[in-house]
Amino acid sequence: MRPIVVYDTNILISGMVWGGTPYDCIKLAMTDSVEGLTCAEIIAEFNEKLTTKLEYSQFRASKIVTRLLGFLQMVKITNKLERIIKDPDDDKVIECAIVGGATHIVTGDKKHLLPLQNYEGIHIVTAVDFLEQFR
Repeated sequence: MRPIVVYDTNILISGMVWGGTPYDCIKLAMTDSVEGLTCAEIIAEFNEKLTTKLEYSQFRASKIVTRLLGFLQMVKITNKLERIIKDPDDDKVIECAIVGGATHIVTGDKKHLLPLQNYEGIHIVTAVDFLEQFR
């Protein structure tokens, strides 16, 4: 069975802006080695971080978002999952994974997501740990 993966916003930012191991994880979805999932809420947060924190123009950010949407499957979440973890912004990542039937969440969030390790059978792993499965 092919892994089904939700990439947290921090992985999307790191991978699509700086490359490295997070990009290698995303590339697995680009090449169809894994099924990548996302939702409108993750994409909106990604776009917002590109334009406000990294000061990308809206045009440049939109080009990156369009590229992601070319290989990530969109799922619709209800935003009803609340307070699973200490950071409500991370609820959308978990809900996206649940709704999409994900096997993995790939994240760099050491404070809230990674300590969970697993949520309802969904593995919560670092980019390095995820890539180990493919070496």
